[in-house]
Amino acid sequence: MLRLFFAGLAILCACLTANAQETGLQPILQEHQEIIAKSSRKTIKPAIDAIAASGLPQAQVMLETWAAKDMWMRKSDGLFFAGKKIEGRSYELTDFDTSEVVGTFEKSDLKQLKPNSGVRAMIGTALVQFQLTDPNRAKRLEALKSIQRDPDGALLVPVRASIDNEPDAYLKAQKQRLERLLTIGYDEDIAARVAAIEEMSDDLGVDVRAALNPLVVTTRKAATELPSDVNVALVLEPGSDTLPRAEAYDLLVANDLAGSRMSPGDIRTALAANIDGGRVAGTPVAQLNTDAGRTEAYNALAEAGSVPALVTEADIDAALGAHVFFETYTEPSAEVTAAAEKALEEIELKVGLNQMLDLMLDAISLGSIYFLAAIGLAITFGVMGVINMAHGEFIMMGAYTGYVVQQFVPDHTLSIIVAIPMAFVVTFAMGVAMERLVIRWLYARPLETLLATFGISIALQQLAKNIFGTQARPLTAPGWLDGAWVLNDVVSISYIRIAIFVLALTFLGLFLYIIKRSRLGLEMRAVTQNPRMAGSMGINPGRVNMLTFGLGSGIAGIAGVAIGLFAKVTSDLGSDYIVQSFMTVVVGGVGNIWGALAGAGMIGFLQKGIEWMNPSNTLAAQTYMIAFIIIFIQFRPRGIIALKGRAAGD
Repeated sequence: MLRLFFAGLAILCACLTANAQETGLQPILQEHQEIIAKSSRKTIKPAIDAIAASGLPQAQVMLETWAAKDMWMRKSDGLFFAGKKIEGRSYELTDFDTSEVVGTFEKSDLKQLKPNSGVRAMIGTALVQFQLTDPNRAKRLEALKSIQRDPDGALLVPVRASIDNEPDAYLKAQKQRLERLLTIGYDEDIAARVAAIEEMSDDLGVDVRAALNPLVVTTRKAATELPSDVNVALVLEPGSDTLPRAEAYDLLVANDLAGSRMSPGDIRTALAANIDGGRVAGTPVAQLNTDAGRTEAYNALAEAGSVPALVTEADIDAALGAHVFFETYTEPSAEVTAAAEKALEEIELKVGLNQMLDLMLDAISLGSIYFLAAIGLAITFGVMGVINMAHGEFIMMGAYTGYVVQQFVPDHTLSIIVAIPMAFVVTFAMGVAMERLVIRWLYARPLETLLATFGISIALQQLAKNIFGTQARPLTAPGWLDGAWVLNDVVSISYIRIAIFVLALTFLGLFLYIIKRSRLGLEMRAVTQNPRMAGSMGINPGRVNMLTFGLGSGIAGIAGVAIGLFAKVTSDLGSDYIVQSFMTVVVGGVGNIWGALAGAGMIGFLQKGIEWMNPSNTLAAQTYMIAFIIIFIQFRPRGIIALKGRAAGD
């Protein structure tokens, strides 16, 4: 009995093995042996489709082997195997269905299959459906990216089938989104396509618009009557702005519905070809020096049947009247095109609103940068009345301080934490030194102050070039500031700009506290209101001016660290911000922190708005902005928030 059982089991296994071989991959390969061996892009598609449609697990290995040019055909029987070079010209062949080595053969007994780039691309498309369910997450992700790069209707079913069993939440969401996009473009069910379009109409992704736009593409056509079997988008009237008369007739000519018009050059060529004895149709060549003469001679040739007749205006009118002109959608379904147009209108409106939001975020970001750059200047200019043309160089010094700190502190987060107070200390000390050595001797002499600080500006730039050279130095932001906060495909803002905005708000709060709550702030306000009265009350205006100038310079240094995180750190860094800093102070209101904030916001929004209207010419945008500010100052010379007190009238 036991012997009978084992014998039956052996027979069963043999039958199963034979059945597997009959239904395996090799029969499919043999069915398409000729076109596989040829591996031509024009003929290979049925073979690849059959292999992919088999659903056999070994089909993925076979396709990957083929794409890698490691598939060989045995010449003796035409069977296909995976080949591996052993030594010399010998190759070890492995069966695709059983994964067993079938032997070693000489290269002369084999034919290597080398698919060209076109065939490999088709193999790659076929592999996607296997890779969508591959245990390796990286392969599944790569398959999704491959489909997104080159969508194909044949991949819709595999994508759908792979969704339910996808264990990764992110990949599952991506597959669901991709399935909706493929449904829009390739599903045979009209209702399913319309439902997918309506579902994705709230999505602002570029890929959604890329899927919808081909559905509303139109082609301009002409016919003797309006066809009933096409999706007509618009009926056109010849001679209208949409379809000028000449374009309408050219469309008829292009569709072989009317004869071509002869240009003056064509008429001359035809006349030259029919010169006989110095005459053309009996007219001497010498008399063909006018358009009327040439036309008359050409008509004579046409009557004789030598050339085609000229198309007259009456002929054109008759041809236009006998035909109908229209635009048809490439997409045959009217329901799909209607849904696509409605979705695109909704998306366009939402994109416009989001672009406005993105523009506002950019303007706020730019305004915060200008505020940081100008806040120190607002304090010194407001309290002391000093036009400091070297303010930009304090920004530059702060940026270089951050660079130097990073040379000793390699940790970028720690280096920025150290660089901010270090930049303040360095530029504060330089500001105090500058005020004590130069500025204090030039109070109430604005022209001399301007010239002196301008000279100091040039000297500091040259000093920076001598120390650091002319090449830009990197001030690297911490890794957690890399990237951007992305709301959707339209709205995003970099983390560095968000950090600068937060820094600007922090300094706004800090200086409001200093001015409103500290003794130095009280003395600053007193000197701003009336320096003589403040002096008579025991306040030392010279000391206040020194500390104020140092404080403003220190803030400029901190601004330099922030700006250096996204701008090139060079000796000319401050020059890029000095003009905007002065504009911010003057427009906002001299000597007022809230005014500096308002001025920075106004200039930021103004500059971004002008750049949006004229994006191709940033120089023109700067010019328009300066012109607007000049006009603004004419009507409000004290700025948005005017200084109050006796000093305001000085």
